[in-house]
Amino acid sequence: MAFTGRPGQSGQGNNRRRFQHQPMSEINVTPMVDVMLVLLVIFMVAAPLLTVGVPVDLPDSRATPLNESVEPVAISIDAKGLIYIQDTEIEADELIPKLRAILGNKPDTRIYVRGDQSIAYGQVIQLMGRLTEAGFTKVALVTEMPGKR
Repeated sequence: MAFTGRPGQSGQGNNRRRFQHQPMSEINVTPMVDVMLVLLVIFMVAAPLLTVGVPVDLPDSRATPLNESVEPVAISIDAKGLIYIQDTEIEADELIPKLRAILGNKPDTRIYVRGDQSIAYGQVIQLMGRLTEAGFTKVALVTEMPGKR
């Protein structure tokens, strides 16, 4: 029997040492990419639902939708006549000071007015008049496309 190892070692011990597992020096990023893709899908689905949280029954309109890159400020009037900035309820006399505090020196920021169809038209127009009187120049009404209910 021929032996090519160091003195005092048998041939079997030499083979066992040669095939021991060595630590991997590479990072497996596949699970991280999978998690990131799942999070991306969740945020893509959830983001449109988070824009305005006040339930308002908007009237229908056949107007074409606006394509804006800057997110506007939404002011809503619900069926009870309560006023909201985004999804925060606010008193009518506090509306203009709060908007000035939020928008600062940007009176040309687009403001969307969402009025429930069950409230009087005059309440919506009165709100829009107060906004333009305060110096906000880009005030628009929001409606719902037919068939979206």
